[in-house]
Amino acid sequence: MRTRPKVLSAKALKRHGGGGFSMKHPIPLVLLGTLFTVAAPAADLNVTTTTIAQQWKQDTPGFDKANFLPATEFLGVDATGLGSQNLSLHLFGWGTRDLQDPSSVEGKGTGNLTYGYLQYNFDQANAAIRAGRFIITQGAGNEQLDGISARTDLRGGFNISAFTGAPVAYKNLSANPQAEIGNQQNMMFGTRLGLRLPRTGEIGVSYLQDGSNTSIEASATTPNYTRKQMGADLHLAPCTWFDVTGRTLWNLAQYVNLGVPSRVAEDDYSLNLKLSETVKVSGQFVERNLASYFAGSTLPNLFNASAAGVFKATGGSLTWTPGGPVQLVVDARRTARENYGDSTRCGADLRFTFSGGLLAGGGFHRVNAFRVVQVDPANQSYSLSHDEARVWAMWTKGAWVASLDAIRFMYADAAVNPDLNFKSSETEVVGGLGCQLSAGLKVSGDLTYETTPIYTKQVMGLLRVEYRFGLTGLGGK
Repeated sequence: MRTRPKVLSAKALKRHGGGGFSMKHPIPLVLLGTLFTVAAPAADLNVTTTTIAQQWKQDTPGFDKANFLPATEFLGVDATGLGSQNLSLHLFGWGTRDLQDPSSVEGKGTGNLTYGYLQYNFDQANAAIRAGRFIITQGAGNEQLDGISARTDLRGGFNISAFTGAPVAYKNLSANPQAEIGNQQNMMFGTRLGLRLPRTGEIGVSYLQDGSNTSIEASATTPNYTRKQMGADLHLAPCTWFDVTGRTLWNLAQYVNLGVPSRVAEDDYSLNLKLSETVKVSGQFVERNLASYFAGSTLPNLFNASAAGVFKATGGSLTWTPGGPVQLVVDARRTARENYGDSTRCGADLRFTFSGGLLAGGGFHRVNAFRVVQVDPANQSYSLSHDEARVWAMWTKGAWVASLDAIRFMYADAAVNPDLNFKSSETEVVGGLGCQLSAGLKVSGDLTYETTPIYTKQVMGLLRVEYRFGLTGLGGK
C-alpha cells in the first residue's frame, strides 16, 4: 500500500483557524518577552486562550489509512493602562502540532504571530499611533507588516492615516519566486486621506507601495513582485433605507505577465436597499485583474501572485421577513474566471425561529458550471455542475448550545468525470455541543462524518476549550 502524504487538509485547517507558514520577518522572542514584561503592571489585563484538539481519521482508496491528532493553541492578550490610560498592548498568535505524528505538520510543529503591537491613543483629534506587528486595512492597504502606523482627524471633516515598515512574507511559493519576493519586497508604506460627509458617509483616496528593489535576474520573464497601487473608496448612507460601500484600485506598477491589461486592478461594490419593513435587497459587483491585484501580495489567503486573467462576480439577494418565526432569503451569483470558465449559483434558504431557543433552516442551491475552459490540452475538462441541499438546527438553553448541520452535493457529470472517482454525491454531517461552565470557561466539541469522491469516508472529532481571565488594578482581585 502507498502511504498518504502526512499533511492536514486545507478544509480542516480553514474550518478551525489553523494553517500558516514561516515568515521572513519574525518578531524575536526577546521582543515578546519584553512586551509581556511591560504588560505585567497593567491596570487592566485580559487574556483569552482557545485550545483545539482534533481526532482525524482518513480512509482513502489506494492509500494507507491515516490517523491524525492535531492540537492548536490560540492566545490573545489585551492590556490597557500601561503607565498611562492611553497606552495599551495587543497580542494574538497560535501554534499547532500533531500529538500523534509530529511529522505531519512542518516537522515538530508550526505557529504564527498574527499581531503584536503597542498602541497610544491621544486625548484629542481621535489620534492614535501603533508600533509592532499589525494588519493594516485602509483604502488600498490590506496588509500585514512589522512597522509603525498613525492616524488623526483634521479640520473640515478630513482625516489622514499612514503606515510604513517591513512586509510579513509567507513562504508559500517555490524557491525562485520566493527568493524574488524576498529581494524585491524590502519595504512597504502607504497613506489614506478621507473626508467625512455630514449625515452622508465618507470618501477617501489612498496609495500603497510594496517593495522597491529590482529583480535578482534581469530577465523579461521574471515577474515584478513590487506594487504601486492607488485607490478610491466610499461608504455612503444618506438615509436609513440605502447604503453603498466600495472601492476602485488602480495598478501603477509594471504589469506582470499580462500583455496589455486594464490599469484597473479591482472594482468591488455592494448596495443595500430596505424596500419596506419586511423586504430588503442587496447587490454586489466585483471585478479583478488578478495579476495586477495580487502581484506581490503578502497575505497568504490570496491567489498565486503570478495568476493572470480577469475575475468577475455579480450577485444579489432578496430577504423577506413577513413577521413571526419565518425568514426567506433568495440569492443568485454569477462568476466568470477568464482562464477557467463561468458558473452560476442560485437558490433559496428558509429560516425559522422557534420558542425555547431553537433556530432551524434549510436551503437548496443549483450550481451550473456551464462554460469550463480546457486549461491543459492533454487533459479533458469536465463540468462540476451540482445541486446543493442543506439543513441545520441550533438550540440554546442556559449555558448549553447544541447544533446539527448536514449538507449534500449531487454532481451532474459524475459518470464521466475521473476527478470525482465517478462518485455522484458527497455528504457531510457535523454535530456540536458546548457548555459555558463559568464566565471565563467554555468547553465545546464537534463530531464530523463525511463521504467524498476523494476520501471514501472521513471521521473527525474536535474538542475546543476557551478560557479567558481579566485582572483589574495592580494587586486587585
